[in-house]
Amino acid sequence: MKPIANNYSFFSKTYEKDLAIADELNRQSSRLTTMRTVTFILLVFSFAAGYDGHTVGTMAGILLLVSFCLLVRRHSRLKKKQQFTACHTRVVKDFLSRFDGSWQDFADDGSALQNKDQPQQIDLHLFGPASFYQYLSCARTLRGKKRLAAALTTTPPSRQKIMARQESVAELIGQKEFVLQLLAQAAQLPDRHDTTELLNEIEAPLSQGSHAIVRYRTAWILPAITLLSLLLAAFTVVSWTIPGLLLGLQFLLATAFHQHNQTILAPLNHLTHELHFYEAIFRDLEAADFQAASLSGLKLRLQTGQASGSLHRLAALTDAVALTRNFFFALLANTLLLWDCHMAARFTRWHELASGNLREWMDIWSEFEVLLSLAVIGQTREQWTFPELKDGQPSLCARDLFSLLFAEDKAVPNDASFTAGTCILTGSNMSGKTTYMRTLAGAVVLAYAGAPVCARAFSLTPLHIFTSIQVNDDMSLGISTFYAELLRIKQMVTFSQRELPMLICIDEIFKGTNSADRIIGAREAIKQLTRAWCITLVTTHDFELCDLKSPNDLPVTNCHFEEYYEDNKIKFDYKLKPGRCQTTNARYLLRMAGILSSE
Repeated sequence: MKPIANNYSFFSKTYEKDLAIADELNRQSSRLTTMRTVTFILLVFSFAAGYDGHTVGTMAGILLLVSFCLLVRRHSRLKKKQQFTACHTRVVKDFLSRFDGSWQDFADDGSALQNKDQPQQIDLHLFGPASFYQYLSCARTLRGKKRLAAALTTTPPSRQKIMARQESVAELIGQKEFVLQLLAQAAQLPDRHDTTELLNEIEAPLSQGSHAIVRYRTAWILPAITLLSLLLAAFTVVSWTIPGLLLGLQFLLATAFHQHNQTILAPLNHLTHELHFYEAIFRDLEAADFQAASLSGLKLRLQTGQASGSLHRLAALTDAVALTRNFFFALLANTLLLWDCHMAARFTRWHELASGNLREWMDIWSEFEVLLSLAVIGQTREQWTFPELKDGQPSLCARDLFSLLFAEDKAVPNDASFTAGTCILTGSNMSGKTTYMRTLAGAVVLAYAGAPVCARAFSLTPLHIFTSIQVNDDMSLGISTFYAELLRIKQMVTFSQRELPMLICIDEIFKGTNSADRIIGAREAIKQLTRAWCITLVTTHDFELCDLKSPNDLPVTNCHFEEYYEDNKIKFDYKLKPGRCQTTNARYLLRMAGILSSE
């Protein structure tokens, strides 16, 4: 996959364009406000002149009233454009934040979605401040956020799922303008918008009761007769008593059915403007020209259920129901038109036709939110590639790989070529050992999600990821740091007995105990984790482990990172090298910190 050049330039120019559009819309809004004010003042004076007997004033007042209504409508549409433009600008700014590092200030870092039973998520910085989730997430809905969190897994999903997502993400990477359009539509939704309660209520069977037939028939027939009688009475064809009696009857019916109608219409009280935003999202998706089979399949499911059209009708119905929150409108509309009965009848028909599809549509959008989030990598990085999935014995290979969490211009890429066996990583403090392991394992997580990784080439066989990196004690359970690490490694050993492929990353093995016991325990643990189905990486400062012999025919190799000194200052190149480390820097760092005397 060739990288897309000038990503920053595209978003920077788009941001400037959005600001120019916003300025123009603000000027138009100011002009319309002035025109509305002047029109309203003239309207008042015209009707005042008409009241004084000037016919021209009345006619002018009517024309000005029509003009005022048209200006109000135009201004309303302009405000919607302003709202969309503001959201579009905010989305573009978020993309730019991924270039300058300010993405770490995003409010949504996924901490609430972290699974405490999976320490790999903490070790690999999948969630929380400065995490993969925080960098990637474009999800606005709670369903989308949860789905993205589930995609960042340390357990390999099916090859079919990974390949389908890769194909979809690849297409979205090349459609920046379309992606921004979708994300701007979604940005109009409240953050963490949750439709769970709404879906449960809409999917629940409606309580029709014995009033159903009456409500269906009276919703149209009786108001039509009433309006006809009013017209006939106006032309003295019938007495005013007849429409008066009919209006009284409708008022009684509206009162009698009020509670029942409100029960049916209750699900619509939770959504107002949100439905219009979902409608716009689905309309864009249905009109899109997708090439990827997975995207085309999602689009077809929306088209088959007429998602945008159904939501348009539901949104219009919701708006109509919302009008009854005004007491005077509710009184007039129900007395004259049996408004609530009519709305309940319309919602019942919509419910029968489309309610069963709503959850599927929301799930489709949450999947799109995942795909849009994963596409962020290809749209904000110049060097990226889609991982190649291989079969056969465990393998993990990379060329010029670096972490997504590092600024691209400061990251130091490294290669990797691992098969079944164990690699002992040595090196001085701060030389890059732990970062290297995290980068490898983090790239595997991205591969499982179907995302590109920051490398020139990356290939792997499916591997279950286990880590022991950021191990902490637990005072509430009486667990020390050393015992917590023991539990982690015991879990690895136990899982390895299932003979499933594993990627094992252990940082500073058994660092919580004395050196003699640490070396004995580390040797035994490494022997048990050197298996034909395991790629095991272990960092250590104990050079004694570098002489560890393989318990079988699998290799136990050594790699290292090292430092160098320039102008009496310690420096690192962060490049992985073969063999064991020959240097240490602890004394230098102690002196630099003022703890150890320079003598």
